[in-house]
Amino acid sequence: MPEELSRQSIIDEEHLKLLAIGYMISAAMSAVFSLFGLMYAAMGVVITQAIKRAPELSANANNAPPPEFIAWLLGGVGLAIFLALIVMAGLKLAAAFCIKKRKSRVFCMVVAAIECLEIPYGTLIGVCTFIVLDRDSVIRLFDANAAKAPAGA
Repeated sequence: MPEELSRQSIIDEEHLKLLAIGYMISAAMSAVFSLFGLMYAAMGVVITQAIKRAPELSANANNAPPPEFIAWLLGGVGLAIFLALIVMAGLKLAAAFCIKKRKSRVFCMVVAAIECLEIPYGTLIGVCTFIVLDRDSVIRLFDANAAKAPAGA
């Protein structure tokens, strides 16, 4: 029996280590892809400036530049994409550190649920997180670490 417990603890440690690495890689990818949102926002600003500086083409309505609010909408959507991906990258990084320190199991599972929306790799990491964090032996690891922590921390 002790040999089986030792084997399971080695498996749990390895799986938790792999999950933490997976979350760090996923956080880095989210941070990189957030730059596309910034590029989108910059495009909106450039188009807005181009519309402001465009000379009146003619009295014909077919040659009129697009309304300015479209460019601002483009910039706003880009900024929203950037902020959402940066926040998600921060949550993934926090989950990776929580998994490493064996604390905040519920937080890790909430992040895993959100991660499942990022098809296909996020779904894989999220499902693996649920499988690993739902084991009794892993729950005991997180509970034991929570019992060691001081009440104020």
